[in-house]
Amino acid sequence: MPHTTQRILIVDDDPDILEFLHIILEDEGYEVVTSDKGDFLMQLHNGELPHLIVLDVLLSGKDGRDIVRWLKSQQETRKIPVLMFSAHPSAEQTVRQAGADDFLAKPFNIEAFLAKVARLTCCA
Repeated sequence: MPHTTQRILIVDDDPDILEFLHIILEDEGYEVVTSDKGDFLMQLHNGELPHLIVLDVLLSGKDGRDIVRWLKSQQETRKIPVLMFSAHPSAEQTVRQAGADDFLAKPFNIEAFLAKVARLTCCA
């Protein structure tokens, strides 16, 4: 269990995935915020910054890789770790080139997901 409540933002356009990950992470003691819109990330401000962003590569009308590039270029958000996931395992290389801190192929193993989340939030 995290020592201090870590806030995790999950962005995916699939409501089932959002709900599933929300439940799993809350059960682990994380504070969870979800959004089905990539634009939500463009409106993050210092007071509400998450400790980790879990982001789908392909969002309706947006490419998660463009969002990561933008986040990593901003002073306020560049140090927030980003875990991206995709149903296309071949996306890993382009995701890392865009600046994501880690990648997970869908469908993923819950233990593997939680291990990555714990590693990325441990030092936040």
